[in-house]
Amino acid sequence: MDQASEIRDKLDIVSLISEYIPLKKAGRNYRANCPFHNEKSPSFMVSPERQIWHCFGCQKGGDAFSFLMEYENMEFPEALRTLAKKAGVELKNYRFDNEAYSEKEKIYRLNRQALKFYQYVLLKHPLGKKALSYLTDKRKISEKLIETFSLGYSPESGSALSSYLIKKKGYKKQDLYSSGLSLELSGRTVDFFRGRLMFPLTDHRGNVVGFSGRILDDNSDTSKYINTKETPVYHKGNLFFGMDSAKEEIKKLQQAIIVEGEFDAIACFKEGIKNVIAIKGTALTENQAALLSRFTPKVTLCLDMDSAGFEATKRSLPILEGKGLATTIVIIPDGKDPDEAIKNDPASFKKALKEDIGVYDFLIEKLTKENNTKSAEGKKKITDDLLPLFSSISNEIVKEHYFKKLSKEIDISFDSLTRQAEKFPKEKKDQEIVSSTAPQRKRREMLEEYILALVIQAKDINRALDEANVALAEFTFENQSYQKIFEFITKIAKMADISAKKIAAGLPKELEVSFDTCSLLPLSEFGEEQYYQEIKKAGSELFVINLREKLKVISKDLEKNSENEEELLRLNKEFERLTALLPRSKQS
Repeated sequence: MDQASEIRDKLDIVSLISEYIPLKKAGRNYRANCPFHNEKSPSFMVSPERQIWHCFGCQKGGDAFSFLMEYENMEFPEALRTLAKKAGVELKNYRFDNEAYSEKEKIYRLNRQALKFYQYVLLKHPLGKKALSYLTDKRKISEKLIETFSLGYSPESGSALSSYLIKKKGYKKQDLYSSGLSLELSGRTVDFFRGRLMFPLTDHRGNVVGFSGRILDDNSDTSKYINTKETPVYHKGNLFFGMDSAKEEIKKLQQAIIVEGEFDAIACFKEGIKNVIAIKGTALTENQAALLSRFTPKVTLCLDMDSAGFEATKRSLPILEGKGLATTIVIIPDGKDPDEAIKNDPASFKKALKEDIGVYDFLIEKLTKENNTKSAEGKKKITDDLLPLFSSISNEIVKEHYFKKLSKEIDISFDSLTRQAEKFPKEKKDQEIVSSTAPQRKRREMLEEYILALVIQAKDINRALDEANVALAEFTFENQSYQKIFEFITKIAKMADISAKKIAAGLPKELEVSFDTCSLLPLSEFGEEQYYQEIKKAGSELFVINLREKLKVISKDLEKNSENEEELLRLNKEFERLTALLPRSKQS
């Protein structure tokens, strides 16, 4: 047994998935709304017996490794390490030959080496003295906080990091280019970040995926911040600064406070406000909102009180609303950003955090103050800004509340506002479960899957099989995989302790996918006797469908063989025999 199999055997997939989404018992299995696509009815199923999961909406599925890789956007090596730790298995010389895995793993290791290098330069080397003074004297950030956030400094010399990684650590130039740490300039390998404060960018699992570099001179014409270029592990719209250190506090307080800059997040942390993360960019993305929704039901925006911050708030709202996140906003006192406000009066800032208000209330108040609520032009400006946002509110009660509030504030009827709102283009929502667009399956196909699922998931498989065999006399599954599985179960049915797990253990590998689908198919709740009656009912319907299909084939054959008396006689006898079976099948 290899170590991946050992880990898989030691883990309970129900316990693992329950750490990420709530599961509810459903017969032998567990079910939930799928975390990988939007759906109203749960179609995500987990089998504790088979230690597998499958979504009947988006068709994704697999084992513990595939779930973690899909949910956390991990590659296999990282999933292996994570699950090995959970299972208490020590990995020994596990090799990863896949080039894609190797590249990402190499970038993580390179970034970790770069982080140590930058931090050493800042805290221990004379080249970092000016940057350290900037942080401790001007920004009032202690060395302890510097270590907490792993801040560093990139020397101004052109290739200090590159030389260190190539000569001391044995990396190749191409590795440095792929990671975004270095670039080729006039045939030379030079550092991408030079003469900047370095903020490591980590994902919520603690992997260093990239860096953000800030200049020391605020009056310089150079870009204040530059970030790692897009790499296989770094995508700006997927993460927040500080998420790794803030996520536990966010889960504990059920609230995430979002600020705009790294220094804003650090200033809050210094004051004991530890559920704070910083956005990289001007507005939230779908991926960031999805990440937040896993840790908290509430988001509090604490952005700069300028036009850019206001526009970022408006752009972020539909995205947050789409993930079901309640959103509030903080009116920052005595300064344009949290860092400045905390320097001026930390007590006032903390008070403002406690007095956060609903973001829609804030927008109504702000826009009605800035525009003439008595003029047609002012009312148009207000409604052009607000109605598209109100229309994206998913809760109809909340939506009506704000339409009525706006109606009162600008003296326009509720009906006029809702009619005008309908004219705005609707935000494109994520596709619901695939059933709405997928081709319609034949009744026979669905029933074959259903009756086999009833047999496999039964408490007493032998009894279920007996009921199915009686109902399905002279029946052959159209789906060859289902026919082979049914024959295999019938063959081993003499075992007193037959179970789905033992059936799966003996099945040919090519039948595993079909078997897993049936073992996870969502079934209604039945009483014990009602369950076996359901097998009879499904079997009887299949029996009739099968007979009618055979009779149609014979009818066509009769037409084709009208001049062959011997064949006509045979076909007529078979037609009469099958026809005689129809009344029995209807009565069963």
